[in-house]
Amino acid sequence: MSLSEEESCYGTNCSLFDLSLMSEIATLIDQIRQEAEREGFPVDVPIYEAVQKNPLEPVLYGGNLNSQLCFFGRDLGRDEVAAGQPLIGAAGTLVRNGFYSALHGKKAKNKQELQTVCDRLLLTNTVPYKPPGNKAYSPEVKERFRPFVERLLVLHWQGTQIITLGTEAFKWFIPYGKTGAVNKFFIGGDRFSASLKVTLRATDDQGINHEKEVSLMPLPHPSPLNQKYYSQFPQMLQQRLDEVEF
Repeated sequence: MSLSEEESCYGTNCSLFDLSLMSEIATLIDQIRQEAEREGFPVDVPIYEAVQKNPLEPVLYGGNLNSQLCFFGRDLGRDEVAAGQPLIGAAGTLVRNGFYSALHGKKAKNKQELQTVCDRLLLTNTVPYKPPGNKAYSPEVKERFRPFVERLLVLHWQGTQIITLGTEAFKWFIPYGKTGAVNKFFIGGDRFSASLKVTLRATDDQGINHEKEVSLMPLPHPSPLNQKYYSQFPQMLQQRLDEVEF
C-alpha cells in the first residue's frame, strides 16, 4: 500500500485537516509515480510481478506523520514490496521489535501487536523503490527522488528526530549539513552514540522554500550480513531510544 493504514481516513470521523493531508500525500505519491514513468531506472521488476504489484508504484512511507521519530533506511527489500511498507523484513522487524520493547517494556506477542508501533513512528527510505538484487541505488537515482523525500520529511512529517540505518541512509543527509560536517561526523568514534543537527530543505508545489532542523542519530544497518554490528544492534538501538522522545 502507498498510504499506510494508520494514515487512511474512513467514514465521517476525519477532520478537514486529515482529509487535506491525505489529498496532499496522494498528490505527492502521484508525482513520484510520474517521475518514475518519465525515464527508466533500475527496478527489481520480477519481485514486484511475483506479488502482482506495479514496479513504478512507490512505497513512500509507513506509520504516522504526526510521530516524533523517524527510522530512515536505504531502500525497499522483497518483504517491503510485498507488504507495501518500509522496514518490515528481517532487519525492519528487528527495529520494530526494539521499538515495541522500549515502548511497552515487553515483547510483542504477534505480528498484529508489532504492527502497532506504526502508530508512533515514521518509516521511510532514500528511494521508494526496490533496486535489483541487494545493490544500493546510484547517486543519480537518489537525486531524482530526493525532492519527494524532502517534501515528505519537511512539509508533511511533524517530527524532528531521525534514526538512520546504515551508511547509505546517513550520508543521504550530506547536503543538509555544513560543508564536510556529515562526513566528518561519520568517521568519529562516537557516531553511533552522538547526534548531529542538520537543516532539511524542501520546495512545495508553489515554489516556496521551507526548512526544518532535525537531529540525526545514526546506527549501523541491522542486517545479518553486517557481522561487525548485527549482534550488538538491539543494545545499540535501545541506547538510542533512551535518548529520544516518542
